[in-house]
Amino acid sequence: MNIFSQLVQFLSEVRIELGKVVWPKWDEFVGSTIIVLFLVSLVALYLWVVDLSISRTLTLIYKYFGLG
Repeated sequence: MNIFSQLVQFLSEVRIELGKVVWPKWDEFVGSTIIVLFLVSLVALYLWVVDLSISRTLTLIYKYFGLG
């Protein structure tokens, strides 16, 4: 079995499997997207606050010990 026939078989099987997928309705898609964007923003905000806190703490430590 050569590589071309394997590729054709693979793509055929992919097409069959994609036919079995239950795709979400538009309102489910939009709702999920909004939730994901909100949670990503929340995590980004949290990481920004943690980064800022660590940065300022290290700056104070460096100044206190005369390292910076």
